[in-house]
Amino acid sequence: MNSSKILHDLKPFIVVIFLQFGSAGFAIVAKAALNQGSSHYVFSVYRNGIAAALFIPFALVLERKTRPKMTLSVFIKIVLLALFDPVIGQNMFYAGMRYTTATVTSALCNLLPALTFVLAWILRIESVNLKKLPSYAKIIGTLVTLGGAMIMTLIQGNVIGLPWTHASHATNASANPNDRPDPIRGALMISAGNFGYALFYILQAITLKSYPAGMSLTAMICTLGSVIGTVVTFIMERGNTSIWILRLDARLLAYVYGGVISSGITYYLSGLIMSKKGPVFVTAFNPLSMVIVAVISSFIFAEQMTVGKVTGALVIVIGLYMVIWGKSKDQKSQDVLVLPQQQKTVTNSSTQDQKDDGSQAVSGPNAV
Repeated sequence: MNSSKILHDLKPFIVVIFLQFGSAGFAIVAKAALNQGSSHYVFSVYRNGIAAALFIPFALVLERKTRPKMTLSVFIKIVLLALFDPVIGQNMFYAGMRYTTATVTSALCNLLPALTFVLAWILRIESVNLKKLPSYAKIIGTLVTLGGAMIMTLIQGNVIGLPWTHASHATNASANPNDRPDPIRGALMISAGNFGYALFYILQAITLKSYPAGMSLTAMICTLGSVIGTVVTFIMERGNTSIWILRLDARLLAYVYGGVISSGITYYLSGLIMSKKGPVFVTAFNPLSMVIVAVISSFIFAEQMTVGKVTGALVIVIGLYMVIWGKSKDQKSQDVLVLPQQQKTVTNSSTQDQKDDGSQAVSGPNAV
């Protein structure tokens, strides 16, 4: 196997690992922005507006000849995509983040692969055979993942003393006096956001089959998400115009970072990988983001690590990879079934070609 083949095989893994580092960084800057009093409605609007401004020029130039024709069905799917992630998913995610820590937020995002599996099963996108072990692994893994999220949210336990977490917790306090810590409320909101994200990933995979222009799709999702989000913000924050003011602080950094990395680049690269590996593969590396966030938060926010958080995180990872193992076994069994059929097709095609050649030989001008 040459180096170019190895690099080609490693590309999907490199990309999703890059996305997880990007996600971890965003969890940190988003928490800092919300602590400074950023409205989660405005956060979503600016994030998607910046992503749209970034991708529209690239989409117009690079996909002008390959962009498929827009149909009513595709447009409806794009509107739903804009609702599922930029409006519902992001707003519930940011709202929940106000009431809990960056580490718990990142850990609860590990529910996403399990939720994606359940929804795909309900919509008959994911096959489940209760007579086979891989299907049981996917089901039990989903339940284990949910249990881990509950452990991490409801059980605190003793504090695991880390030398650098003895500092003041002021950096982890919100500027809004109404944003008092409420782990259960925050967990419910973040879980609702994950539900929106799961719907988004499933519909994105479906939409890319009929509209395979990744940049154009990303640009339209972010544009519609920003427009719809603006309407929602004016309704929910009516009379409060100060929330739109931009300053050179953590909030502006979060808006730009979220727009460029978490919306624009992540939507596009996820779509590319998803078209080859599927949505479960894209979300399978979420535990890496959780570990990165936990380490960085302990330094930046002096966030205390507890036995409950660590135990819940480990349970989430175990359940997640039970789902991934079951999914991988299903994929291998499907490949085994497809290969003999392909070989049979090739054999029949070769036999037919030989017959056609023989027929042409005796019916040609030199036939005896």
